[in-house]
Amino acid sequence: MKILVTGGAGYVGSPLVQTLLAEGHQVRVVDSLRHGGRALLPVWSNPNFEFCKADVRDRQAMGPALEGIEAVVHLAAIVGDPACARQPEIARSVNLDGSLQLLALCKERRIERLVFASTCSNYGKMKEISQYVDESSELNPVSLYAETKVAVERALLDPSQTGDLCATALRFATVFGVSPRMRFDLTVNEFVMELLTKRKLTVFGEQFWRPYIHVRDMARCVALVLGSPPGLIRNEVFNVGATEQNYSKKQLVEMMQRYAPDAIVEYVQKKEDPRDYRVSFAKIQRVLGFRCGYSVEQGIREIAHLVTSGVLNDFENPEYRN
Repeated sequence: MKILVTGGAGYVGSPLVQTLLAEGHQVRVVDSLRHGGRALLPVWSNPNFEFCKADVRDRQAMGPALEGIEAVVHLAAIVGDPACARQPEIARSVNLDGSLQLLALCKERRIERLVFASTCSNYGKMKEISQYVDESSELNPVSLYAETKVAVERALLDPSQTGDLCATALRFATVFGVSPRMRFDLTVNEFVMELLTKRKLTVFGEQFWRPYIHVRDMARCVALVLGSPPGLIRNEVFNVGATEQNYSKKQLVEMMQRYAPDAIVEYVQKKEDPRDYRVSFAKIQRVLGFRCGYSVEQGIREIAHLVTSGVLNDFENPEYRN
């Protein structure tokens, strides 16, 4: 297929572009290069790769970018609660207005498929943490980031708004792992880096739960959805991750400490956290046969090796944060 990836120079987008090109697709990336474009250098000379520097909100630029495209993967966003809280107006404009405009353009251009990157943060804080939420569970967005994702999902999952477009929303677990556009503001990556470089880590609210997924597994999942029969994915939402990879923060740290046994860990009690949830990923396994290939322990080992290798040594660089 000829696929457009918005945000293709980002943490998730850059490995996804590599995956799609390796599968033989033609890939066009639209990215504003807010965080630079070095992550695209490994694919720059691939004859099936194209690049368009543009803001997803720019309707005039997005028209030509969609020319000849069969499927769109929409990753472009102000990502995460802290980044959205710092710039709420921009976050609403990009994450909500830009996404809804892209949906309208896809309908106008008769694009066949649209895959939207959503988040398990949409579940917010669970009332009963011993239970697992699934795609039928009530959504409880407690941040601007999640609010924008829920609003876009609502449109994508409504056949009256998508028409003939095969639209799918993927609620991703919290991501970790090595990517061409590296980030150290994600829980697993950040905790490992701090343990190994500072020999000290402060953990707030060790009892709160999240599910986790490797960035390469996210890329594989998107590729799988793009190749799935429309009858299985049209106006559907899938949680993306592994049920056995729900962990509390304390469990994560205990896995990491073997790589820095002399590091000091300080647990700060936090009675409330707006996000606390355990998620079931049974639907995507049952319907599409998707299983994660990387465990959190493998990801911890991978990040630890990266940190200690000397390949990177400027871990406080703002480049590594959204």
